[in-house]
Amino acid sequence: MAGLEDLYREIILDHYRNPRNRGELPTPPAHRMEGFNPLCGDEIVVYLDVEDGRVVDIKISGQGCSISQSSASMMSGAVKGKTVAEARALIRAFKGMMSIHEQRLDGEGDDLGLTGASSSSSASSSSSSSSSSASAEDGDSDTGAGAAGEAPPKLGDLEALQGVVKFPVRIKCATLSWNTLAQGLDEAAAAAS
Repeated sequence: MAGLEDLYREIILDHYRNPRNRGELPTPPAHRMEGFNPLCGDEIVVYLDVEDGRVVDIKISGQGCSISQSSASMMSGAVKGKTVAEARALIRAFKGMMSIHEQRLDGEGDDLGLTGASSSSSASSSSSSSSSSASAEDGDSDTGAGAAGEAPPKLGDLEALQGVVKFPVRIKCATLSWNTLAQGLDEAAAAAS
């Protein structure tokens, strides 16, 4: 198990030292959202370009701990090029993974902790606000289980962040960029209607 933890630590450090999709996009057409974690001082800015229901480009900027910045880097790589529905499914799966610890303490949830109502409430309670204008946790559209019978998406390198659940105060660091992304997807959907 120690070997796997070392590998995960290296993945996190690689994304922290060499962040993917770092920079800015012109606004408009891109949407700009800010996320802030007052407990840790993490700041994330997500620039999101959504066209025809697809995340065509995403850039990340900000500062903070290795967990928040690595999570933002991994998130940007995971959602770039995906449809909005696929991006929302990734948000649900990631936030579900971040709530595994709470589910196991309650004795609820499946082995992966990615489905069920418990995932929704735990992910929401452990997420942080994205900005003063709108919080990703206000609308529960990005938490909870997907459609019936739908398998959760594969998380790949994002699974390296699963160890964060051992430190509940750090869950907010890991989910900050995801909450900010959810807000951006909501803003892009509202602008498209």
